[in-house]
Amino acid sequence: MIVEDFLRYMEAEREASPLTVSTYEQALGDYAAYISELGDTTLEDADSDVIRDWMEHLMDNGHKASTVCKYLSAVKSLYRYALRMGIIKRDPAHPLHGPKKEKALPVFIKEQEADKLFDKVRWDMENIKDVRARTLLLLLYSTGIRRAEVIALRDSDVNLVSREIKVTGKRRKQRIIPLGEEIVTELQRYMALRDREQPGSEATSGGALFRNDSGKALTEGSVYNIVHTYLTQVTTQKKRSPHVLRHSFATAMLNNDAQLGSVQKLLGHQSLTTTQIYTHVTFKDLKRTYSMAHPRESRK
Repeated sequence: MIVEDFLRYMEAEREASPLTVSTYEQALGDYAAYISELGDTTLEDADSDVIRDWMEHLMDNGHKASTVCKYLSAVKSLYRYALRMGIIKRDPAHPLHGPKKEKALPVFIKEQEADKLFDKVRWDMENIKDVRARTLLLLLYSTGIRRAEVIALRDSDVNLVSREIKVTGKRRKQRIIPLGEEIVTELQRYMALRDREQPGSEATSGGALFRNDSGKALTEGSVYNIVHTYLTQVTTQKKRSPHVLRHSFATAMLNNDAQLGSVQKLLGHQSLTTTQIYTHVTFKDLKRTYSMAHPRESRK
C-alpha cells in the first residue's frame, strides 16, 4: 500500500514524468519482492542492513552500478515520503550510498555518419512512414531532446513561423529550443502529409506531433525501433538508441564552437557539470588548439 500511495504522490504532487514513475515502480517492485522473500520483515520495519543486502543481491544478479544507484534513489525517496507521512519513525536508507558508478563516455555518431543518415539513405518522401522517420530522426539530432520529450510534443508546441519548439522536460520544466531551416522544412512536409494521410488523427492522438499508423501518439518503444533501425544503416557501434542522437547533438555543437553553457540550456541540464562530460569527446577542438599553440606545430 505504501508503494502505491508513494507513486500516486510522485505523479500527482511532484509532477514526476511518466518515465520516472515507471522507473520508480520497477525499482520498488523489485525491492518489495525481495522484502517479501525474506518473510520476517516488511517495508516499514526494514533496516539499513536489509537495503544493503538487497543492493548486493542486485549486483550479484548482473545489474550495473548505475542501475543499482537508480534503484537506491527510488528507495530513498520512498522512505523520505514514509517519514514525512509518519508511517515510519526512522529512515533506514538515509545513511546508505550506492556503488561507485562506472564513468562511461557518451556514445555518439560522427558527423559523417549523420550526413550519411540524412543524405545517403534512400528516403521515399511521398511515404508517410519514411517522412515520419526522417523528421523524427532529424528533430532528435537537431535539438538533442530526449525520447520522452519528443513523444510529449504536441502540434501546439511547434511554432514554424518563429522557428522554435516548446519542450517539456523532467519535472515538467519547459524550455524553448530554436529550429534550423532544414528541420522546419521537414516538419512542414511531415505535418502536411500526416494530416492528408491521417485525417481526424488529432483527436485520437491527443494532438501529438508524431503519430503511428493508427493515428495514435508514438510510444517509447516505437521511437526506439525507428532510431535503432536507421542508425543500423550508418554505424557499426552497438548502442543505437534515441539517446545516442542526443549525445551526437551535444558533441557536434561543441565541436563547432558552441559555448558549454548554451548547450547546457538546450539540453535542459540543471547542472553544468552534467554537460561537461561532452568535453571529453570533443577531441577536434583539442587537436586544433594543439596545432595552433605548440611551438613546433605552429612553425609548419
